[in-house]
Amino acid sequence: MSHYEVRPATMRDAKAIAEIHAAAARAAYADILPEDQLLALAPATREAKWREAIEFSEPQVQVAVIDGEVVGFVGYDRSRDPKTPSTTGEIWAIYLKPEHWGKGAGVALWDAARDGLEEEGCTTVTIWVPLRNERAMRFHELAGFKREMKTAKTTAIGTVKIEEIRLKRSVS
Repeated sequence: MSHYEVRPATMRDAKAIAEIHAAAARAAYADILPEDQLLALAPATREAKWREAIEFSEPQVQVAVIDGEVVGFVGYDRSRDPKTPSTTGEIWAIYLKPEHWGKGAGVALWDAARDGLEEEGCTTVTIWVPLRNERAMRFHELAGFKREMKTAKTTAIGTVKIEEIRLKRSVS
């Protein structure tokens, strides 16, 4: 059983979410992006986005908390991919402070997102993951996601092109 509490995010959490997003992205992409691109992954560029997401519940945002500290978050909602059924959900983002990787917070957040998507009537869930982000790929595959090989695409992060693939699984 996880010792992390997961709860809906509040406006007071937006700054912590932005800081976690930036720190986790810098750690996850350290071997993928050049130093100047990593430095551009700053909390200030993300806080307004997460305030808006929390205010309008698009995506729905939940946070993992331990000892009163927000250590991770997940954003999820209906799939943004064109031509997907209305019963398809998507994990828009899932990030943890790097020092909490491998300690159960990610599983607790995934469980909360799965429950939320199920409540919304979703039967399948997807997530886009950079192919070179081996940690994220491994986490999602251990959670039962399977690669959809025909979905591979190139996305730009700053000036660097990243290959991404969509993973999919049943919500239940």
